[in-house]
Amino acid sequence: MNNFKAEKRENTKTGYTNSLRAKGLIPAILYGGKLPNENISVVKKQFQNILDSEAFLSSVLEIEINGKKEKVLPREVSYHAVSDEPIHIDFMRIVSGTKIILEIPVRFINQSESPGLKRGGVLNIVRRKIELNCPADNIPKEIVIDLSGTDIGTSIKISAVKLPENVIPTITDRDFVVATVAAPTVIKEPEKPAEAAAEGADGEATAQTEGAEVKAEQGKDGDAAKKDEKQKDAGGDKKSQAEKKPAEKK
Repeated sequence: MNNFKAEKRENTKTGYTNSLRAKGLIPAILYGGKLPNENISVVKKQFQNILDSEAFLSSVLEIEINGKKEKVLPREVSYHAVSDEPIHIDFMRIVSGTKIILEIPVRFINQSESPGLKRGGVLNIVRRKIELNCPADNIPKEIVIDLSGTDIGTSIKISAVKLPENVIPTITDRDFVVATVAAPTVIKEPEKPAEAAAEGADGEATAQTEGAEVKAEQGKDGDAAKKDEKQKDAGGDKKSQAEKKPAEKK
């Protein structure tokens, strides 16, 4: 469990909270249980690594305020629209004997022990988080799914997932799928043997040479035909001019 220190803050005005952020603090609020809400601030450096983790909103933390320690659960984080820096955190007190609905992240292990993945199969993750109803005293940090022995076509359903005691999914009317091991979407074409590749290259070169020779011959024939046509046209024009020329008067 991560332990942090927090300080009470009486002033909630915008100018004051901005000055706290400039000093490297994050304004926060602590609520829940029978105690009144408390405005507090926490050191941003202490939270930076855990803030970036996927499990932050399901992590049980212990916060010390003026020497008094309380177990809390982060419920919401607000970020600056431009800088994307955390600007406010909501913490909820954990009250023993109560239940909390949380989205718990799923982690898959032993991918190398999956025959299906070894043969090129793909792990298709349907749910990266599962919404669970958890006792406040027994909140799992993550749900671990073992992929050992899974083959292509395997569907991993929630009934096959081992959950902590008294932790149940909020979806109870069906046995939903968490992930599947699917067949590869792209089949790699086998490489051609070296000899076949060489023969293919020679054939292509021969075809290119023959094509060039045919084009050359066609070009010659075409030029000759054009030359004959020009000569015929020239002869025809001379004859036509001779026919049109009037006879000289005697």
